[in-house]
Amino acid sequence: MRSNTKAQLLLLAVVAVWGATFVLVKDALNDVSPLLFNLLRMTLAFLVLAAVNYRHLRELSRKTVLSGLVVGAFLAAGYQFQTSGLARTTAAKSAFITGLVVAFVPLLTAVPALRPQGARAPGVTTLLGAVLAFTGLLLLTTPAGTAFRHIFESIGLGDLLTLLCALAFAGHLLALAHTSLHLPAGLLATLQIGAAAVLMGATLPLGGRPEIHLTARLVLALAITSVLATAAAFTIQSYAQQHLAPTHTALILTLEPVFAWLTSMIVLHERFGHRALVGALLILAGIAAIELVPARTPPGIPA
Repeated sequence: MRSNTKAQLLLLAVVAVWGATFVLVKDALNDVSPLLFNLLRMTLAFLVLAAVNYRHLRELSRKTVLSGLVVGAFLAAGYQFQTSGLARTTAAKSAFITGLVVAFVPLLTAVPALRPQGARAPGVTTLLGAVLAFTGLLLLTTPAGTAFRHIFESIGLGDLLTLLCALAFAGHLLALAHTSLHLPAGLLATLQIGAAAVLMGATLPLGGRPEIHLTARLVLALAITSVLATAAAFTIQSYAQQHLAPTHTALILTLEPVFAWLTSMIVLHERFGHRALVGALLILAGIAAIELVPARTPPGIPA
């Protein structure tokens, strides 16, 4: 099996797990405050990764640690915003807004300093796709009948926090694109998760007084999210980005809100109204326009 095909299949499995965990985490937040959940999740994931990759940790350099800190900072910001937002919005909405990371990645490559080596600046199709996606975002997050002048006022805090999460995760993808080629996947995953755990501990007071009630669903959510959705998933993502361009990685991530949407309908019985459904479809259409329109060479791959 070719390396890029293997990377695509592994990353697809990761995306399916991530999509399902929106519902799992949403349910667990009834028993724990959002930022404390993130801290526990990342700490457990780091312990698992450190036990597996302890030999690599003996070969740390200043550059390696700095790379882990940068990638981990974006990761921590993404999860802090996402989980705080998820406590204030639905699992399906959270997933679709998070999916805007796929629009943010190519838009951010318009800045030369952020652009991975060999990647092209975004073109007209990317801009049109972004317009579609952000139009969909407004429909998804505002109540029906909202006057145009009140659109931005009516967007909920949970949705805004999740939008910031999408921007942070886009930065995470680009940071990985700059670092994953130079570090072993296991080491990079361990360092970024460790850095994220430290930063989550430092920002824990920002979420108010931490609360926790140990229940079976919380223990299950922590076990699945820390081991499968974090330790294993980010090791796989670090490996996959050694073989895939960041925009190709982002394309596979477009399926995450679809998995989350299906899971939320089955488990939580969440449903979109007609307006929100049109918004969700416009987001997917915008993402598809950005990622699926043929080009002479795939974006992000050296010509």
